[in-house]
Amino acid sequence: MSADREDFEQALDGLRAVRLRPEVLLEEVPAPTRLAPHAVALSAEVSDDPHGEAEPLATGRFVVLHDPAAPEPWEGEWRIVTYAKALVEPEVGQDPMVGQVGWSWLTDSLDDRGVGFAAEAGAVTCVISESFGALSDRPTTVELEIRASWSPLDDRVADHLQAWGDLLCTIAGLPPLPEGVTALPGRR
Repeated sequence: MSADREDFEQALDGLRAVRLRPEVLLEEVPAPTRLAPHAVALSAEVSDDPHGEAEPLATGRFVVLHDPAAPEPWEGEWRIVTYAKALVEPEVGQDPMVGQVGWSWLTDSLDDRGVGFAAEAGAVTCVISESFGALSDRPTTVELEIRASWSPLDDRVADHLQAWGDLLCTIAGLPPLPEGVTALPGRR
């Protein structure tokens, strides 16, 4: 096995060992094949329904790319590409700072986990849906979506997954974990 494949396999083992909060269901899904020589993708849903019958509070995808050639825009061999989205309170859609707040949730999650990152990029989108006419009885909904990518400064991609899990729980409206607790027994 080549050294770069071995590095990726070690990172993959680390990702598979991650346990997020019990409200987060994380599963491996098919990864993109054209973006890098090595890739893995994970999908997540956040639900406060232990039976999994209710609509998820938030959903997202976490993709890890590894290219030993270190593409210049990445500023390294690793790249993480994510999105996270959730329905939020209607007043959030009226807040002119919603984009900056959403982006700070991402960067704060990374900082709180103590992970180094570079070349971060992304967008925060807030969509307000109002119904009219025959659909006017439907409530107004507001969906917040954070699309982001960044380059880890090392191969500790499992720590980045933990940070992204924190972001997903934040946009889902879950309360933060108690001080000093970084994870709870999760499910896969």
